[in-house]
Amino acid sequence: MSFVFKPSDIRKIGKLLGVVPRVGGAMHRFEVGGKDGKHKLALELYANIRIGSRRGNLISVYTETAHLQLHFCSGYVVSDMLGEVTFVGEQGGSLCGLIIEKQGGCSLYANVDRSLLSGDFTQLGPEVMLSGIALSLTDSILEEPKAPNTAKPALRKKASLR
Repeated sequence: MSFVFKPSDIRKIGKLLGVVPRVGGAMHRFEVGGKDGKHKLALELYANIRIGSRRGNLISVYTETAHLQLHFCSGYVVSDMLGEVTFVGEQGGSLCGLIIEKQGGCSLYANVDRSLLSGDFTQLGPEVMLSGIALSLTDSILEEPKAPNTAKPALRKKASLR
């Protein structure tokens, strides 16, 4: 795992959300809500904890009606202009993004094809376009995609029928 949340990351996220987190061990809890009182959520960040047999960052969001988790968060982007922080995880060319809004809203995008981030959004259907646009902010922090393997695949022996 290359990315681990540092104290400076926690401060940056807290500043955007306008709250100071409560700390308990590896957990930092941000309680976020809009001025209207309608939207409230709790965001918990766990830095470099055991997740199964590996270690990684875990993001949990609790709302009145949902519990969302992003395992193996590999980075985040803070947008002052949008008033939101986007957490992202990538595996095998697919992205999962969890967006937390300063006013207490949240969105989850799972298994989004990475190619949607840099493609022509006008060529996508409206039901797909939003995920590409929303996660395109993370394109600058993602690792470069690995070049496809150009080696010839090993030949298999044909099974003989007897």
